[in-house]
Amino acid sequence: MEVFRDISVVWSLFHILVLFIMLYRSRYARKKTIFLTWITMLPLIVLNLAGLIIYGVSVMGKVFILTCTIPSLLVFWFISEDKKGRFFFTFCLADTVAYWIIIVTNLLDFYFGGGQYILMFIGRLVLFPLVEWIAVRYLRKPYLELQKSVTNGWGIFAGMTALYYLLLALFANFPALIMERPQEMPAFLLVLILMPMTYAVIFASLYRQLLLYRRQQSEAVLQEQKHALEAQLENQQRIRRMKHDMKGHAVTLSGLLAAGKMQEAQGYLKDVRTELDSLLGQYCANPYINAIFAQYSQKFQEIQAEISIDVSVGDEELPYMELCRILSNGLENAFDELLGLKEKKREVTVQMKYSHDYLIIRIKNSCRTDLHVEKGTIPPSSKGGSEHGFGLPTIKEAAERLDGDMLCYTEKQNFVLDVMVRIR
Repeated sequence: MEVFRDISVVWSLFHILVLFIMLYRSRYARKKTIFLTWITMLPLIVLNLAGLIIYGVSVMGKVFILTCTIPSLLVFWFISEDKKGRFFFTFCLADTVAYWIIIVTNLLDFYFGGGQYILMFIGRLVLFPLVEWIAVRYLRKPYLELQKSVTNGWGIFAGMTALYYLLLALFANFPALIMERPQEMPAFLLVLILMPMTYAVIFASLYRQLLLYRRQQSEAVLQEQKHALEAQLENQQRIRRMKHDMKGHAVTLSGLLAAGKMQEAQGYLKDVRTELDSLLGQYCANPYINAIFAQYSQKFQEIQAEISIDVSVGDEELPYMELCRILSNGLENAFDELLGLKEKKREVTVQMKYSHDYLIIRIKNSCRTDLHVEKGTIPPSSKGGSEHGFGLPTIKEAAERLDGDMLCYTEKQNFVLDVMVRIR
């Protein structure tokens, strides 16, 4: 009957991989991820199965962490997009859940199956697909969203799951198999019961963080809509002022033309055009993007900040909704930072230009001397303070929806936000 044991071991190791692959984020494409997984994990599975056949359950149970857990940890750490708390929590979660199923089916077979491994085989045959179905049905989508959106707070959860895994491994195998220590079985059963309850608390906490993130995203969208409405209202007020002024300009031009003063009329008309461009804030031909620049240009002027806008886009069709979201969040971050600086140090520059099939956006503003951001990192959010971070995840998501990317960093006491989006 040992064949049932051996098959169930291979089945278990295979489904540990399946469960983990469903929940973690690889830095490679799906096909490459699967290929790397199999060429590294298949030899490891064969090695552990051979050790089980040669040395038995009692020996392999004691060295399982060294022969399987740590090697697979290193392999998946290399493949994973996340390298810190999110990865270690996901890895320990998959391993601990699988190890819990292995231990429970061992106990059921020992006490109710006569040690023939049939009940063990049937239990693992059913429980692993059941857990995976639950993960796909209820956990995978929100969990992947949570990993993408929440970057902090994973360390404590990763530590808890790692300790649970070590607790199960040590309690079940040292100094001998738990079945050979019946006096300790009640305490071990309590640990087995406590583990799923602890995970329920962890996932409830993670789900609350996901709800908080979604609420922040909704608030960011509402804030963007507020900025757009304010810009539209300001433009309407400017247009009303222009209509009022145009009556006076028309009277002056009529008088000059009636007197035959053509040169004076042309000069006056040129001055009127310059004044209209100044009132409208003509930064580009796109009315939506222009409205964002006009609104924030006035905001920066109100705090005595020096602003320079260099825009090389015309009236061509652009994904203005996403671009306005990027610009409004980036300029709002710059505005918040400049508020904490002295007036003479408040400077911001905006550049928009084409490079082949991409539109490049750079927002650069002076910042505090103690603000340091490395390339490839996103500083933590701090809404209400003067630190960068609020809106940056929104900018990155908007850029990715346009097949682009975002990069922010500090250099020479300036905070630089670079965004690249595909527009053709």
